[in-house]
Amino acid sequence: MESQIIAWITQYGYLAIFVLLIFGIVGLPVPDETLLTFTGYLIYRRELSMPLAFAAAVAGSASGMTISYTLGRSFGLALLQRFGKHVHLTPERLARAHAWFERIGHWALTVGYFIPGVRHLTAYAAGMTEVAPHQFALFAYSGTVMWVTAFLSLGYFLGERWKVVELHVERYLVGLSIALAVLLGGYWIWRKWGRSSNRGH
Repeated sequence: MESQIIAWITQYGYLAIFVLLIFGIVGLPVPDETLLTFTGYLIYRRELSMPLAFAAAVAGSASGMTISYTLGRSFGLALLQRFGKHVHLTPERLARAHAWFERIGHWALTVGYFIPGVRHLTAYAAGMTEVAPHQFALFAYSGTVMWVTAFLSLGYFLGERWKVVELHVERYLVGLSIALAVLLGGYWIWRKWGRSSNRGH
């Protein structure tokens, strides 16, 4: 599958990036991290434009998330029970996504991009639990930008060694998840501290 994805991106460029990421986010077996890292490598080789590749990747990922959210909100659990097995959306995986929502709320839409097996489910879960569209957009699309930036950057800076991400993708995802959690934690503390300081004055 990876070799076919690489061939499509090499042949069709930005359109392939956009379409494949829609399919990958919705739940079809597309190796999203490999796709993004290879795209970063093509940017490194100057075969693709950074702004255009970034725009195609963000648009494809955001579109996939929006489709999943809309399906979850419109059809709910009945849709997943009927068709979920065809796109690897099993009840166990959905339960995992719900657990993430119970633990960290809407941040699951952002952090879930970096957790293996969760990224494809958070938007469905958000739709089924009727998260407001504006809240979904804020958290999901922020996660899209961070996720795309992270893996395009890996491909770009690793250059000819980009395939190490394919071999060690889970390790990279864990590292990126920790870094993201630290950043989010720092932001939360800063906001709480800022509000406390303002009240003091």
